[in-house]
Amino acid sequence: MTRKAFVVDEAMREKVRYLAGVGVRQDDIAQIIGCAPKTLRKRFRAELDRGVAEANAAVCGYLFAAAKTGNISAIIFWLKTRAHWREGTIPDAPPPRVEGEENSQVLLVLPDNSRDPGLTQVLQEAQQDYFARSSRGSVTGTPDAEAGPGVPTDALADAAFTLRSGGDGQTAFVTGI
Repeated sequence: MTRKAFVVDEAMREKVRYLAGVGVRQDDIAQIIGCAPKTLRKRFRAELDRGVAEANAAVCGYLFAAAKTGNISAIIFWLKTRAHWREGTIPDAPPPRVEGEENSQVLLVLPDNSRDPGLTQVLQEAQQDYFARSSRGSVTGTPDAEAGPGVPTDALADAAFTLRSGGDGQTAFVTGI
């Protein structure tokens, strides 16, 4: 037996536009008019979009009218959402960075998917070199009472990297000074 064709008339289009405008879910609208959600979206796309747009326009009109009459809540809401105003103070700007600054940190994220054993080997060697040098003294070049004389920062510039796994087995985090 063949399926009965779904016939769309003007009254049905108006009903879909109204229901979409008042916020009824598309699955529920499809159930109300007696079709599948996919058919609703295919045959009534313009009505679904137009209903939502008309409802938003009407509510915006009421909000704007309320703001114009002095409704403080409406004014604040309008300024925050439409004029992009924000509460609070402006944060202090960070100090400008000087090139070659000693205490600057760098975070480099590299994929570690075990496809490039050469890269993994280089990173592991840099990590071992870094820890070997940092165990002899502090990274800043100042002497450490327990570890011996300090290692100058310039000496660590070439290989001051630490390799950490990202936990997902796919990412390696390399940090350096």
